[in-house]
Amino acid sequence: MTDVRNYDLFVGGEWVPATAEERDTIRNPATGETLATVAVASKDDVDRALNVAQEAFGTWSRLIATDRADYLYKLIDLIRRDEDRLARIITTENGKPLKEAKVEVNFAIQLIRFAAENARRLEGNIIPGSRPGEKILIEKIPHGVVAGISAWNFPLALTARKLGPALAAGNTFVIKPHELTPLATLALAELSVEAGFPKGVFNVVTGGGATVGNQLVTSPITKLITMTGSTPAGRKIMAAASEGLKEVRLELGGKAPFIVMDDADIEAAATAAVSARFMNCGQVCTANERTYVHEAVYDRFLDLLRRKIADIKVGNPLDPETTMGPKISKAEMEKVDGMVKRAVAQGAKVELGGRELTGGIYDTGNFYAPTLLTNVTNEMDISQDEVFGPVLSLIKVQDFDEALMMANKSRYGLSAYMFTQDLKKVMRMSNELNFGEIYVNREGGEAAQGFHHGYGDSGIGGEDGQYGLEAYVDTKTIYLNY
Repeated sequence: MTDVRNYDLFVGGEWVPATAEERDTIRNPATGETLATVAVASKDDVDRALNVAQEAFGTWSRLIATDRADYLYKLIDLIRRDEDRLARIITTENGKPLKEAKVEVNFAIQLIRFAAENARRLEGNIIPGSRPGEKILIEKIPHGVVAGISAWNFPLALTARKLGPALAAGNTFVIKPHELTPLATLALAELSVEAGFPKGVFNVVTGGGATVGNQLVTSPITKLITMTGSTPAGRKIMAAASEGLKEVRLELGGKAPFIVMDDADIEAAATAAVSARFMNCGQVCTANERTYVHEAVYDRFLDLLRRKIADIKVGNPLDPETTMGPKISKAEMEKVDGMVKRAVAQGAKVELGGRELTGGIYDTGNFYAPTLLTNVTNEMDISQDEVFGPVLSLIKVQDFDEALMMANKSRYGLSAYMFTQDLKKVMRMSNELNFGEIYVNREGGEAAQGFHHGYGDSGIGGEDGQYGLEAYVDTKTIYLNY
């Protein structure tokens, strides 16, 4: 039995009680066990955190960039030291296998490291003026207080993805982790104290989106909002932010096509298709949501999928033999099951899975069987709506043109995959496939130095790399005469 810890809010480098007595209970999705209780912030609590962040901004923003980076490097050292502990926190609150949680911890390190390394590369410009004795200076300046709102599928990495560049650029930061998975972010807050972060630079307010998230978005103190989550939630945030004409960065849902051509390395493609679909129980915005396979290799590919999916071991994510854990919640599991049932009603065939798992450990958690669907058409709901679960939908295509056409028939535009050895197809794909992030002949998993962004219902703006870092600064133009 795990000791249940009670967390307050993290404001000004200290644990501060919320004004209300209400608390959220955080449960392990694999066992139902209570892990912790967490304070639920009120509007006043959020305002207090924002005010503290605003007070800290002046001093923090005036530090030279390398001094800000040094704090981030200290945090990285502590994350690396506590890798096993942090991975276990992620696994118990989120449900992903421990091996995947360790990958997430390392990715969090890489995200913060990139921001620290590039803190002094936020370069402005000096251009000639339009009169004698004049220079025009374009400066890069921090926004001020940045508000972060993160999702539950990568509880540590999503906080790191926003925290690193926000602080490196000279902003101060207030984040609302998802109410289902706040513990990794709260652990990171504890490490920031050990790293010596100045008070008020990094703050955590916990609770739901209706109160906490809305107040972060609408407060006049907040200058930039960076959010990862669902498309409906992103629309609400954008609407609320529009009242204050605030800049928003929204990383939302996805419906990634996975295209396999007849000249592909079929074994490698099948391995990648399964990895890209079932990692983190399919709860990844860049996951393989619809698999388009050339008719010439369809039967062989289907046989490989059957064998590889059947080999997935679903169980307690702390067990080193487990390769897929539970869904985050019962509601999410029921949503996926409903989508599968609707697909079957529309004509799809269940080759594997298609049901909630029961018996033994499965009765205590939110476990859904790894599922393979065939006879899927591009018009079915399961081909158009984000599943965010362990369901691989297989669609046969006649040729490359049909694959491109079907892939582009989506309101989402985050990520896509393609397996082929034909350079001409790769070049056509780069021009014609309307997705912001495309993986060619490999599984998914973005790099910290890349740029993670999408089109359409997948959001606006982006994160990571130099382009992502630039989002955390504004510009100021100075006409200098001498």
